[in-house]
Amino acid sequence: MQPVINDQISTLKESATLFINQRAIKLRSEGQNICHLGFGESPFPVPEPMQIALRENAHRKQYISGYGLPELRKAVAGLFNNKFGYNYSFENIFIGPGSKELIFQLVYLLEGPLMVPAPSWVSYGPQAKIRSKTFITIPTDRKNCYRLQAEELEKTCTRQKSPQKLLILNNPNNPTGSVHSPDELQDLAEVCRKHGVIVISDEIYALTNFGDQPFSGIANFFAEGTITTSGISKAYSAGGWRLGFAMIPNELAEIVPPLSAFVSETFSCVSAPVQYGALPGFENYESVRNHVERCRDIHAAAGHFLHQRFTEIGLNCPKPQGAFYLFPDFENFSDILNSRGINTSEELSKRLLEDTGVALLPGSDFYMPDDFLGVRVASVDYDGAQVLRDFPAKDQLTPEVYTSLFPILAEACERIEEWLR
Repeated sequence: MQPVINDQISTLKESATLFINQRAIKLRSEGQNICHLGFGESPFPVPEPMQIALRENAHRKQYISGYGLPELRKAVAGLFNNKFGYNYSFENIFIGPGSKELIFQLVYLLEGPLMVPAPSWVSYGPQAKIRSKTFITIPTDRKNCYRLQAEELEKTCTRQKSPQKLLILNNPNNPTGSVHSPDELQDLAEVCRKHGVIVISDEIYALTNFGDQPFSGIANFFAEGTITTSGISKAYSAGGWRLGFAMIPNELAEIVPPLSAFVSETFSCVSAPVQYGALPGFENYESVRNHVERCRDIHAAAGHFLHQRFTEIGLNCPKPQGAFYLFPDFENFSDILNSRGINTSEELSKRLLEDTGVALLPGSDFYMPDDFLGVRVASVDYDGAQVLRDFPAKDQLTPEVYTSLFPILAEACERIEEWLR
């Protein structure tokens, strides 16, 4: 029997980030020496209080409300409201199997075209495609470190007829490592308010902000129209636990009942032991704060090291201010690359893997033009547990120490530099 498959699904590609991870793992298992800069998984252990809580609650087998464990929802609201100045009520918080799933459910639930800056995370577009939703990318500029500007959003909104529009703003950003300033967020908020935009603020890296200014989210300036999502995969290094959350403002409380019904007919609830395991990370943040902040400082050091090396090589690369990614481009080497038959970012990343063993993702996977010779770099291919033990004081971070802490990152840079000669 030949099955008939939904066209919206049959034409999807596997998530680029998951695909490159499996490919790099396979190549390594075959004995190839791969520098895996393609997949953004935090390399550190989960904070010990959370590991203990997971073990102690392994016996819990009952279904939990689709909203999530009440204690966890209260703790999430407490941490984000206290730390970032938000005003979310725990009654409007949903716990889901990763923020990725909750973003999908919100995109599916809410009407209107979906707008995202280019570059943006790889899964936003496919999620819109599954919903048959109009998907609009908003070009951004390297001179602004690819941060969405109010005039760029204004221009896009003006062209849309729909009274309601959606914007996903990933801040701190994957793939660029950029972080919006309060002034930029204030300006974006005014445009959103004017044009009936509901913002899904993807803040999965909010606790991995290491720039010069404290982190601000757009909910500080557009509280009535901002749904904030986050989770434990990045700052808490617990990606495989699959736990995220969505925080809905009181002004959008009409979303809550249909989202609850949607959850009840799809994932039902997140694993009970995992919800109890995550609880100390929010209810008693002080018990994990030193661990989270030390990991953040290491991410900052790795990003600083790669940025410095990419600049020395001659790549254009905004300096990261958060998350654990960089977005360099090879435009300065376009003549050399074109002479080798490399005219797209997809061909560039393919040849870098084949010729040098450096795994990266092409800029086109992040909605950039095909002929943009840029790539997304994840700065996490190192032994997290060992670096946690060995990481020195900031004033002791010499070039030799960077190379010792991050040998695979250093090797990747050497290979790229040699390849470009």
